[in-house]
Amino acid sequence: MTANTHADGFLSPHRGTLYLVATPIGNLEDITLRALRILKEVDQIACEDTRHTLKLLNHFEIHKPLVSYHEHNEITRAPELVHAMEQGASVALVSDAGMPLVSDPGFRLVSLAIRHQIPVVPIPGASALVTALAASGLPNEEFLFLGFLPARSSERRRALEHLRIENRTIIFYEAPHRIAETLADALAILGDRPACLAREVTKLHEEFRRGSLFSLLQSLEEHPVKGEITLILGPPETGSPGAQVDTAQSLAARVDELMHQAKLDRKEALKLAAKERGITRRDAYRQLLDENGPEEE
Repeated sequence: MTANTHADGFLSPHRGTLYLVATPIGNLEDITLRALRILKEVDQIACEDTRHTLKLLNHFEIHKPLVSYHEHNEITRAPELVHAMEQGASVALVSDAGMPLVSDPGFRLVSLAIRHQIPVVPIPGASALVTALAASGLPNEEFLFLGFLPARSSERRRALEHLRIENRTIIFYEAPHRIAETLADALAILGDRPACLAREVTKLHEEFRRGSLFSLLQSLEEHPVKGEITLILGPPETGSPGAQVDTAQSLAARVDELMHQAKLDRKEALKLAAKERGITRRDAYRQLLDENGPEEE
């Protein structure tokens, strides 16, 4: 079991410290005073894109050594940074926007730092998913954040199929050139449920489009969007196509549907169909045999 023994660097640590510093998701005024102080005090700043981070630092007249840390170099860069911290250096990890590690690189570095007993100190701040959820008008007592859906249509539909009986609010990040396809897939698989498309949150062209999945898809056809997008799907409304399982449909028919529509293999399709009906996979298999005969596997 490990524990941080200090906070913020007010006490000099025996070893260096890794700070996870949240940066603005758009409006530069959203950076915290604590984040600014830490960025001024650390020995170096690890960031996704040095050019992007340099704009932020120049705005606040912060001059510190920058080192790139992204998904393509973290396997080698993480050990380098940990070694530097073991020698006493303090390092701030930032992403291009928001909290590091949330759909951004950093997990490898944090895990390695903890393994080497280097204190990890989070410096909270702006987060697109929380900000968009708060203004969405959708239930927020419980929610499921899934980052980015798969870019390929077949894999995206497969991921959405696993959410058919999810009753919590669901949050995704999505690229503008894929948002229409994602909405169409969600509508087809999850039913026409309440949703909110949050675009360019905290930026000059901030926009919230609220309505049903169908109405949002229509609005995109008339007025396409650009920029960073957070998509929030509310729980299914009672009586909507995605709110309940079609009990009139045979299990075998549902398994075939999942295999063809979501590109699941037979084992995955049976497991999901069983989950939808609230029965065990073994019971579902027996029911499938009853419906189709012993040749089914």
